[in-house]
Amino acid sequence: MYTVLAYCFFQEEIKGMNVRARRYRMMDMTEGNPAVLLLRFMVPLLVGNIFQQVYSMVDMMIVGRYVGPDALAAVGATSSLNFLFFSLCNGLSNGVGILIAQAFGAGQPGTVKRLIANAVYIMAGSALVMGALGFILSRPVLTLLGTPENVIDQSVVYMRVMCIGIIAVSMYNCVAAILRGIGDSRTPLFFLVVSSALNVVLDLFFIRSLGLGVGGAAAATILSQLMSAAGCIAYSLRHNPMFLIDREQWKMDRELIQKCFRIGVPLAVQSSMIALSLVVLQSVVNSFGSVVGAAFTATSRVEVLVQQPNNSMFAALSTFTGQNIGAGKQERVKKGFHQAVLLMLLFSAVMTPFFQFFSENVMRLFVEAEQGAEVIAYGARGLKLTSLFFAPLGMIGVCRGVLNGAGDAAYSVISGICEMVGRVAFPKPLTMIPSVGVWGIWLGTAFTWTLVACASLLRYWSGIWRKKAAITRKDGNGAEPISQQKKGGD
Repeated sequence: MYTVLAYCFFQEEIKGMNVRARRYRMMDMTEGNPAVLLLRFMVPLLVGNIFQQVYSMVDMMIVGRYVGPDALAAVGATSSLNFLFFSLCNGLSNGVGILIAQAFGAGQPGTVKRLIANAVYIMAGSALVMGALGFILSRPVLTLLGTPENVIDQSVVYMRVMCIGIIAVSMYNCVAAILRGIGDSRTPLFFLVVSSALNVVLDLFFIRSLGLGVGGAAAATILSQLMSAAGCIAYSLRHNPMFLIDREQWKMDRELIQKCFRIGVPLAVQSSMIALSLVVLQSVVNSFGSVVGAAFTATSRVEVLVQQPNNSMFAALSTFTGQNIGAGKQERVKKGFHQAVLLMLLFSAVMTPFFQFFSENVMRLFVEAEQGAEVIAYGARGLKLTSLFFAPLGMIGVCRGVLNGAGDAAYSVISGICEMVGRVAFPKPLTMIPSVGVWGIWLGTAFTWTLVACASLLRYWSGIWRKKAAITRKDGNGAEPISQQKKGGD
């Protein structure tokens, strides 16, 4: 009798959870048309990602125009290293988000709350370790990479300021991943838009008014990210019931932390491999001097902006897959994958012609035509080359969304290895071919995208991802076990 009553109670609890989900901006993606759900979820992400990249580009524009081309090259020389030292925090944030999506889809609100609580311990520790390492190793590693003498001092300043503020970036990324996991892609958008505007104001104040150079650009980015993170946390504590965590749920849960690391560390390894490969690529770029370095920095920023629809689809698919894997609905995942591929191909068909005709106009946003004619020429041709490979780039995002959302940790390592091999194996040999020369830098990037896309498709077609869920429904009806509810249910 007790079991029957408990079952009825928990069924009502889960129904109530679905009602509250709509009220508190949470989206249940286990029901409804996948394409509609993905578009509804990804549009706020896309707007937020574009804002984020726009203010990153504004950093580059202000630095390039008001400090000079050398400063632009200096910031570009640190991008791959910053990516490397931030990779562990980002990977763990994504791991937490995937587990939360699976727990939410499985109808386990208590597990969601314990994951949020334990994410605080995970992110604080990882940010402290990686920030300290990045600060200490910045100059030795930049020297090892052959960073030009005329930019290395500025590069060290920029990287050290970013490492001091790594906790702010990690806080925002983790809270955003948590909210995405429970289907809320709008709350992070609002605070990101506010912080984007703040970043532009701080850029101009620190660089133009105070003359702080690249250090001012880094400080503006960190302060704006901190404001965004604080806003998300404050709003969620006040308006989202999943953030109302009691004392019992704040206890460290070794099992959940292990699951976060089991998914998050391979994602971090993937990011680390990509970052290491970018470090190697940066050394090839550095060998061609600061002009090519500035052009590559600008084109990299543009390509990152172009990738935002793919990244938004990746995040939407990751949440969609996580929730449906948790609910045991693998066939919905396949349907979502096929519809996402069609959307990605449509976007590629629009963007490739744009960059074939307007790449020079885009490059003029970064440097003055009179001062940086060579930078514009190199960057424009580089964009024309890489834009021909936007479809393979988009396929990577779609496959990663499904495979990462399913908790396929092995794929993360496979993908990272493929990207590392491509970025190490392609650019240097290509630049040594007389008829290719410096353009091997951009062709190497394009060939790497193609290699990773092929490996990702093969992994998806293998079907291994179907059995990788870390959190699933505990019975056929989705009720959370009584022991779990007592430990920290709603």
